[in-house]
Amino acid sequence: MTAVGFVGLGAMGAPMAWNLVDSGFDLTVYNRTTERERPFAEAGVSVADSPKHLTERVDVVCLIVSDGDAVAEVLDRDLGILAGVDEETTVVQMSTIGHDETAAAADAVTDRGGRFVDCPVSGTVGPAEEGTLVGLASGDEDEVESVRPVLETTCDPVVYCGDVGQGTNMKLFINLLLGDAMSAFAEALTFGANRDLSVEDMLTVVENGALDSPLFSAKGEQIADGDFAPRFPADYQFKDLNLALDAAGEDGVPMGVTAAARELFSAARGRGHGDEDMAAVVRHLEETTGVEVRSDDEE
Repeated sequence: MTAVGFVGLGAMGAPMAWNLVDSGFDLTVYNRTTERERPFAEAGVSVADSPKHLTERVDVVCLIVSDGDAVAEVLDRDLGILAGVDEETTVVQMSTIGHDETAAAADAVTDRGGRFVDCPVSGTVGPAEEGTLVGLASGDEDEVESVRPVLETTCDPVVYCGDVGQGTNMKLFINLLLGDAMSAFAEALTFGANRDLSVEDMLTVVENGALDSPLFSAKGEQIADGDFAPRFPADYQFKDLNLALDAAGEDGVPMGVTAAARELFSAARGRGHGDEDMAAVVRHLEETTGVEVRSDDEE
């Protein structure tokens, strides 16, 4: 069985790593905050004391951390991943970062003789726990196929997107659409609440028409219940909208809707809701209008 290392045991990484354990992979884990390693150590999973030592023990290193700076730090720090890479190592970068950051990570790994697969994932904590994230894989097709058994343990489906960087582009595409849709949904719900429409009735209308979607069903229920526990934090959505807008600016692609969505998330963060779920973008609108979007049971 392939020896796999997993770097990053946050809200997404931990359930992904547990799925690898449950599937019988020889797993070694590392997290910059050592407290997150403890449940794995208690379960008998090997824990490395540095990214370098993890990389030296395994064939495949999966990496999922918060942003591009964190990816660069884990790769290039003292005793980082790059210090342990050799020609037998494949690094699978699964974080959501910018295209230039992906290219830099790929160059750093291949310059050390290793192989690199770009595979950010689409989905939140629930799909991560269920192993049903959407893997957005790119890179040399043979190298992607060589790690497909690892990817398919955490992702269903795995979509091959093309050369290195195309997985990152696909992730920015889907997350900018996610942020735009969430912002429009929050505005519509706030409009309705200010017109004395019940949230239950608004959700019923959405769910029985052309706009029915898992996003609106799940986030509508969370908003109605006042449940803003972070499945995908607003801070991360704001980061991803910025990445998409930066890339669009380089290409000369006008993105007025996405720019407006970014500013709505920025306002929610400014009011202290950045570490709450992305659905908390509605809280800025509620606080501005003085009307909450809640079910009758929650009022």
